[in-house]
Amino acid sequence: MEGSTMTATLTALLCLWLCRGPWDHLQAEVVPKPSIWAKPGPMITRGSPVTLWCQGSLQATAYTLYRERAPEPWVTRITPNFSSKTSFHIESSSSQHAGLYECAYYTTEHKLSERSDPLLLVVTGVDRAPSLSAQPSPVVASGGSMSLVCRSQDTSGTFHLLKEGGADPPRHMEPQSRSNAESTYAQATFPVGPVNSSHGGTYRCYGSSRSHPNQWSHPSDPLHLAFTGEGTDPCANPSVPWAQND
Repeated sequence: MEGSTMTATLTALLCLWLCRGPWDHLQAEVVPKPSIWAKPGPMITRGSPVTLWCQGSLQATAYTLYRERAPEPWVTRITPNFSSKTSFHIESSSSQHAGLYECAYYTTEHKLSERSDPLLLVVTGVDRAPSLSAQPSPVVASGGSMSLVCRSQDTSGTFHLLKEGGADPPRHMEPQSRSNAESTYAQATFPVGPVNSSHGGTYRCYGSSRSHPNQWSHPSDPLHLAFTGEGTDPCANPSVPWAQND
């Protein structure tokens, strides 16, 4: 009985060793995916500099940069001192630099990592700026609704609405063709509301064509959106008893 138990135990240990060995070897071959970002940001004005950073591993010997999911690298950079990250600098950005970028790196074992998540680089300043207006007014009561209207004679593809300094991504909308006695133009109406304090701030609108969706126009003039109805600041009200001088 003891012999059978010992045999079963040895068989189980042998199976565990055989099964675990190849799995550990497979895990050792996994190369972490790098990350990619742009400085000063992923939206740049045509003619301005931008730097694309790729962060991989301390074992990296070379970094590769890919454009528009191409099978071959656009740029390869050797890192003889084993740096965990490297940069790809564009001194003067043009409309041709707009698009998707990915990066990868080689390790000391000559293994190529998988590619980073894609980074979308948008180049602005390609066409004339659209106009941006608020309807019915840029000042609206808290809880109310309003619309931000982008209009242009040049935009044929998409309008893009951004809030300056905001954490939310841009809003995108296909335009509708409109006309008046003077001209034909494209227009997109972005609804806003119910309005609260988070909607306050400065907005700009951009336009892009269908053939080049990542090449945006110059920005519209800034439009400041204000809201009312959240109460007043007692420090700014001299009629408040405790705020008056004795």
